[in-house]
Amino acid sequence: MQSFCLFETAIGSCALVWQGETIIAAQLPEHDETTARRRLARRFPEAGEAEPVAFVREAIAEIVALLAGEQRDLAHLPIDLSATSEFNQRVYRVTLAIPPGETLTYGEVAARIGEPGAARAVGVALGQNPIPIIVPCHRVLAAGGKTGGFSADGGVETKLRILTIEKARTSAEPSLFDSLPLEARRR
Repeated sequence: MQSFCLFETAIGSCALVWQGETIIAAQLPEHDETTARRRLARRFPEAGEAEPVAFVREAIAEIVALLAGEQRDLAHLPIDLSATSEFNQRVYRVTLAIPPGETLTYGEVAARIGEPGAARAVGVALGQNPIPIIVPCHRVLAAGGKTGGFSADGGVETKLRILTIEKARTSAEPSLFDSLPLEARRR
């Protein structure tokens, strides 16, 4: 049986979906709660809203703390990625190892899974990430510190907001502007 719950964070109402003893999905904020519930119903029509069990409460506390600016590594949380392809699972394992405040490029992730030149495929896999924030796809950037894409509501703005909360560096080189928030390219 699949269950879900919505919970508030510094960036809005998020959701977790679990089955048995593992988290099978996460949802970053939508425009409003009604939209969030509609999206959950489309993705998980069998899931019912429920009070979070102990491991889900722990995950919620960790996510809320991370999005409030605390350095939290969520890689220890019990997740199930078995519904994803083997390639995607390899991408997610590398992504899970990126600590808060750090980033990799799509190309670096591709190299770490042993498939240099597969940067675009890595981007596609991250766009299909069923458990964003726990599998921190927001920590993967395009070459040269460019943002790349982000499939959550709000797109790149949401990605930059989370990276700013984490005080993420987009380069190994120190910068005069390290303490400034990241922002999207002006239009």
